[in-house]
Formats: sequence, C-alpha cells, structure tokens
Amino acid sequence: METKKWGKAILFGLITIFVMALVTSLIFSLLLKFTSLTESSITWLILGLSILALFIGGFVAGGNGKEKGWLIGGITAILFSLIILLFKFLGHGEIFSVQELMYHGGFLLIAMLGGIFGVNLSSSRAK
Repeated sequence: METKKWGKAILFGLITIFVMALVTSLIFSLLLKFTSLTESSITWLILGLSILALFIGGFVAGGNGKEKGWLIGGITAILFSLIILLFKFLGHGEIFSVQELMYHGGFLLIAMLGGIFGVNLSSSRAK
C-alpha cells in the first residue's frame, strides 16, 4: 500500500515538473522568436526556473507522500534526470556532459529539499 502512495506522489511530482517546464519553454520560445533576446542572455534565468520547477516538483511529491520527503523528492529528481537522459541519448545519441551531471546533481539536492518541505508543511496542516 505504501508503494502505491509513493508512486502516486512521485508521479504527481514529475507531472508538476514537466508541466512547469512546458509552460516556461513555451514562454521563452515566444520571447526568443518575437524579441531581440538571445539564448545566452537568459541562460541564468532558465537555470533558476529549472531549479524552482524541481523544488516545486519535490514539494508536491513530498506533500502527497506525507513521509520520507527527502527520499520521495530524490526519487522524483532521479526519474526526471533519467527521462531527460533517455530523450538526449535516444534523440541525439549523446550522454550527459560533466556540466549537465553537476546540474542534475544539484536538481537532486533541490528536489530532496522540496520533498522535505512538502512533508513538513503537509503534516503541519493535518494537525
């Protein structure tokens, strides 16, 4: 029973991350198309929004799991990274560079932190 609850929580976290990524990708693609912005000028903003998306995804997963938020957030981030790696490898025949591995390691830590906050805030609301 616990595995089913964790699976549902992780799935909600992943859906949250990918919906946020989809929306921000749409916004930035429109900005890049119709303004004079360049990709290099918004690199840090995109990284910040990626970190925010992983934190919120971990938060949602931890809040739905209601226990062991660090583990649920970590699994959410690992599955996110695995999905991205599969797209990159199957689509382009490439694997992560060292820089991308560092980004995804940071994403793991951020999602774990989000999971911890999610569990703690969901348990404080239940009382």
